[in-house]
Amino acid sequence: MTSSPPLRWAIIGTGGIARQFADDLRLTEAAELVAVGSRTQARAEAFAAETGAPRAYADQAAMLAADDVDAVYVATPHPAHHAGALAAIEAGKAVLVEKPFTINRREAEELVAAARARGVFLMEAMWTRFLPHMVRIRELLAEGRLGDVRLAVAEHGVWFRHDPVHRMFDPALGGGALLDLGVYPVSFLSMVFGTPVSVTASTQFGDTGVDGQTAVLTKYEGGRQGVATSSMEAFLPNRASIAGTDARVDIDPWWYRPTSFTLTTRAGAAERYTFDVPGNGLRFQAEEVARCVRAGLLESPVLTLDESCQIMGTMDEVRAQAGLRYPGE
Repeated sequence: MTSSPPLRWAIIGTGGIARQFADDLRLTEAAELVAVGSRTQARAEAFAAETGAPRAYADQAAMLAADDVDAVYVATPHPAHHAGALAAIEAGKAVLVEKPFTINRREAEELVAAARARGVFLMEAMWTRFLPHMVRIRELLAEGRLGDVRLAVAEHGVWFRHDPVHRMFDPALGGGALLDLGVYPVSFLSMVFGTPVSVTASTQFGDTGVDGQTAVLTKYEGGRQGVATSSMEAFLPNRASIAGTDARVDIDPWWYRPTSFTLTTRAGAAERYTFDVPGNGLRFQAEEVARCVRAGLLESPVLTLDESCQIMGTMDEVRAQAGLRYPGE
């Protein structure tokens, strides 16, 4: 990427997304994995062995105090994002917090205030935002190729076998479709349109008290609309589209992963955009953190802290309509 030294990363959490992030750090010269942390030493050491991290910690404070840790990726269950990110901020590290940023807007704003007061970089790890096809789509939108954009639709549906002790079904771990899956399409709508003027939601609850499916309709100035659908009860096509007066963008399944898309004009002419992306696609957010830190920025202009707070506000509105609350709120 550049001749600058790589940003040295520590990872808090040892789940699947943490493993994918660790794997993708090997694909970029902008990052180096130096440490991993978990609640137990055995789990941390097992994860370090799998990912090639040279050090493993069960003591989070000791890991955050290490001089050779420049940045911390917080990949714990959703309710633990706030505490892990706050500890890293207080340690003076650049922080990347796995999506959803937090479980509500209040926690998000607390993290942002702490990072700004401490003068450290902070970003939500909505890795989809930094994928090459999303970069090109934003360019096409900025160029006005779609005309007046009127509607955007995105879905994220992954079937999960019913298991009351799995984190997706556990309210105490922020389970349910909305926080884990729905944040992707809600963030997508935010990227296209910004802040909605109204939010309408419909939720189907499961027997453990988490949402199994949630559909969201957002409205914007000028009558523009967005539709975000999430489900852990149904395996959806996982497509996304942006429609304007002059053209439409259709993103191939699965739209939130490395993929391709087609721009079709109102006259029927089609332009195909394809991208060769090795790995899982998570390295691009690490490269964005490195770019921002080197430039002395405290947040990314691609996904600002105010936008992440706004997205959590939209999620709060959806939960308020559904009567969905998490322990401790």
